[in-house]
Amino acid sequence: MAGKRTTGDVKEWAQGFRMLSDLTRLGILATLARGPRNVTALCKALGLRQKTISTHLGILRMGRFVTGTRQGKSVVYEANKAALKELARVLKAMAQSRAYRRS
Repeated sequence: MAGKRTTGDVKEWAQGFRMLSDLTRLGILATLARGPRNVTALCKALGLRQKTISTHLGILRMGRFVTGTRQGKSVVYEANKAALKELARVLKAMAQSRAYRRS
């Protein structure tokens, strides 16, 4: 990771990790990683109610982990691959940084 981490960076990472710390949200992301889906398809794939899926999609959208595109009467969601790549980059940098290693 180039440069010095700022307190803002660390807070942003922590917020992103909190957003991903829920099994339902991870399930949604894993499902969307296989391709775009609407809420009905996500409900069917995960066996959850529409309200539950919609609530968690809202959180994932706030974190920019998911994007939605209106198609007719429904919205099709997909994983934001750029945001997930950035998360992977941060995790890799943390793993390689001495500041995060335990002795």
